[in-house]
Amino acid sequence: MKKQIVPLVVSFLGLLAVACMGLVKSTESDRIRVLIIDGRNNHNWKDTTPFLKAQLEGTGKFEVSVATTPPNGAKAEEWNNFKPDFAKFDVVLSNYNGSKWEPESVRESFESFLNEGGALVNVHAANNAHQGWNSFEEATGLLWRGNKDGARLYLDQVGKLMTVKIGEGRGAGHGPQHEYVVKMRDQEHPITRGIPKEWLHGKDELYHGQRGPAKNMKILATAFSDSKKGGTGVHEPMLWTIPVGKGVAVTNVLGHVNKNAGEMPAMKCVGFLTLVARSCEWAVTGKVTIPVPSNFPTVSEVSLVD
Repeated sequence: MKKQIVPLVVSFLGLLAVACMGLVKSTESDRIRVLIIDGRNNHNWKDTTPFLKAQLEGTGKFEVSVATTPPNGAKAEEWNNFKPDFAKFDVVLSNYNGSKWEPESVRESFESFLNEGGALVNVHAANNAHQGWNSFEEATGLLWRGNKDGARLYLDQVGKLMTVKIGEGRGAGHGPQHEYVVKMRDQEHPITRGIPKEWLHGKDELYHGQRGPAKNMKILATAFSDSKKGGTGVHEPMLWTIPVGKGVAVTNVLGHVNKNAGEMPAMKCVGFLTLVARSCEWAVTGKVTIPVPSNFPTVSEVSLVD
């Protein structure tokens, strides 16, 4: 299928400049403060973190910093230098997939950040992380876990929400990477308002069978997990929100990138990037002013940034 290769940043900034929309580029003082956390991931965080940072900053809405954890295999004392001051930020964008952050005081500080009104946005494998950290799992809802690690949610063919009990059915997985249609399930939510009801996502893993506490979830988008592609034959959650104290968590399981980033079509998908940026804005402000870019994918054509 033909791919439209147009820079997302240019599209965002161009739309922001349209006078009839009444939008102006944010000044530095009123930008949303984002902290990307990386350092451990089975995906290429060394390439994807700078890319996500550039895309968010290109909207003019965000000021982005990065905190990097010790690498896999690090000794316990190496965690002593990992001390993010969450209070200095509005939203944490997790590009992290590894064991629980150490020491426990860091986890407690993050829990306080969320409960007092902070925000979390998980990207792709970030929902695989922090096995055994109950507060994170509650905030994330569905995670890459086995079938004994929580309930499973999916939508049937008529859009009815279905629940699979703990211990029943399959656990987390995915079939081979492929392009697939993402379906907006709530077009009135600020994150998804104005986005086409269905659009073709760049070649990606399609997560299925995610497990977890699955409480208080508002599912905003799903994708059909085709059994011919190693899937489940039902509509699997792709994007959802969960309230956490005075704060909120948003999880987006799109955005796979191989160790060799290459073209990374899933993360360069304009649809994915639009959802990430709008999720970060909404999670902090409760509204969205970032417009849907003109090069947004259609139901039949993928659109990637240059």
